[in-house]
Amino acid sequence: MPPPETRIDFDVFVALWNNAQRFDTPQLHVEIAHWLQTQWHGNRRELLLMAFRNSGKSTLVGLFSAWLLKNDPDLRIMVLAADLALARKMVRNVKRIIERHPLTRGLRPPRADQWASDQFTVNRAAELRDPSMLARGIGANVTGSRADVIICDDVEVPNTCDTAAKRADLRARLTEIEYVLVPGGLQLYVGTPHTHDTIYAATPLANTGHGRPFLAGFERLELPLLSDTGASRWPERFPQDQIDALKQRSGPNKFKSQMLLQPVNIFDSRLDPDRLIPYDGDLVYAERNGRAELSLSGKRLVSASCWWDPAYGAPGKGDASVVACVFTGADGTYFLHDIAYLEHDPHAAAPPDGAAGAMAPSGQTPAADEATQMCRQVVDFLKRNHLPSVTLETNGLGRFLPGLLRREVRAAGLDGAVVEVSNHRAKDLRIVDAFDAVLAADRLWANRRIWSTPFVREMREWRPGGKGADDGLDAVSGCLLAEPVRLVHAPAPTRPTLPWRGGPGPFRAKTDFAV
Repeated sequence: MPPPETRIDFDVFVALWNNAQRFDTPQLHVEIAHWLQTQWHGNRRELLLMAFRNSGKSTLVGLFSAWLLKNDPDLRIMVLAADLALARKMVRNVKRIIERHPLTRGLRPPRADQWASDQFTVNRAAELRDPSMLARGIGANVTGSRADVIICDDVEVPNTCDTAAKRADLRARLTEIEYVLVPGGLQLYVGTPHTHDTIYAATPLANTGHGRPFLAGFERLELPLLSDTGASRWPERFPQDQIDALKQRSGPNKFKSQMLLQPVNIFDSRLDPDRLIPYDGDLVYAERNGRAELSLSGKRLVSASCWWDPAYGAPGKGDASVVACVFTGADGTYFLHDIAYLEHDPHAAAPPDGAAGAMAPSGQTPAADEATQMCRQVVDFLKRNHLPSVTLETNGLGRFLPGLLRREVRAAGLDGAVVEVSNHRAKDLRIVDAFDAVLAADRLWANRRIWSTPFVREMREWRPGGKGADDGLDAVSGCLLAEPVRLVHAPAPTRPTLPWRGGPGPFRAKTDFAV
């Protein structure tokens, strides 16, 4: 490491590079450079840099890497990106900086084999197994590697976060950093959010299942395109007319995500969960004068639909088995009151030669096969929601379940009907038909506990023709389509409307009879 008197500040290092390239240094870059230098000298080693798209943040991080190697050639830097091509791009950028910056030209090694496209080793005193800089895609095997600095540059992109499974896999792979980074090493994340459930979130988000932000405890610098006053952070490159044009071209979601750094889906969703009207409260069942009445939040309910879209498969794998119920009020409002994602316990299934309900050891619940377990959960769902019937989608697997479900309904002492339906229309069309009108009219209310299920995430990520999860949407769309449309009578006008199309108008006819 060079003595303190020979070191140079990072913002000066950046300015020298820009002068050599005949570029000005915008105030935005000065702010980022000062922040990186301050955090490094302050021994803060968990950093997140979020800046709007095309702000030059990756270029600055490349300069930061070259500056670190100039000050300490023995450092080992690993670049992780969504794919290897993107990681190589940063490594090539740092190589060019080292070759051309007036303060780093002496770092280039004499041997060509130490100056490759995806890794290089600068002139250094230490004999280390790992190169000075190494590029890796997020899916690569990094077991056995060691690094003093790990830069996660755009690890969250649509290809790594457009489904819940991909987001879980991304988080799992990023946790492996702890086994590569040496004690006291630097983790630097650089990027923009591409999904509502982003790894860059500052606070826990509802309906994600995460108790704390993924990067909790990291020092953060967030620089959206617009400041708190609405002014452009880089007016020379992004004047107001360009910002307005960018908004129009990219659409609201992409602009919020990539330019304002807000955790929303980069794709415009067809179904907007923000149009759901949340409510609290439980069903109230009462009997008066020999008649039963069901109400919710003080509103009398006049009909209900329950839909079960069944599926097998081990818990957490394959399609979900979902049952949902929707109530309709006298004023035509729809209430999505309950939804359950059913799972069976493979270890509680009956032995191969035994039927459902086989005897278990003393003190234990009798064993039941997977189908019986789910039918019993549906029966519990019917009981707690006072539902008179359930519609069972019999496509494929469902055709074996009606008889079994009727048996469990009778065994529970319920007077409920099991209605069999076979769907032949495309699922995407059913979902659009069910949700479009009621969401546009603000007629769909949802109990707040719905936000603790995967349903809202399905709404946010659903696109016609997409491959994301939609089993909850399918069940609720079945409920909505089964409910009748109730027309609320408008009050009579206070005075008759005068004709506006002209014509002879009213006249009195003479008659020769008396009434």
